Amino acid sequence: MKSPSELSSEEKQKIEEAKSKAYILYEGVEVPHRSCGIALAETFNLATTPYQCLRKGGITGKGECGAIKAGELILGEYLGDPDPTGVVTQELREAATLYRELWEERVDRGQKDPSAPINIVCDNLTQPFEDFMGKDRQQFCTNIASTIAEIVAEILCRLETDFKISPIESAK
Repeated sequence: MKSPSELSSEEKQKIEEAKSKAYILYEGVEVPHRSCGIALAETFNLATTPYQCLRKGGITGKGECGAIKAGELILGEYLGDPDPTGVVTQELREAATLYRELWEERVDRGQKDPSAPINIVCDNLTQPFEDFMGKDRQQFCTNIASTIAEIVAEILCRLETDFKISPIESAK
């Protein structure tokens, strides 16, 4: 696996494009808002239908952050063994390990106490925001989705995986 310093300028650009695309898709200013999982699937040109269940932590708010879960699923789609009876690929194992390390390090979970146990349940992450539909909560989640896109794209580049970040078709 490449180190971050070994990434080419083209790879760094692709990572920035993924981060920006996810931000725009989730934010909902330039284009209609997508939920976190759908924004991430669409960022990486994947079918969005199964990612609908990730909205608001499994729709109920009781599940883990849809953006963080979407990142895991995207890595599985790109790096997993297509054989349903196959073993975990070495690339996916490396990616999953690095993914956890990077999102724990980079994703703002709103934790005041860094020594507190990691908790990524949607309701817990968004609890500090009085209005779930409000601007502050939306910005918080927009940042999570774009950070996850950046992390996933970086991992795919570091593993020299072929993927594309297409322009947003309905962007103004």
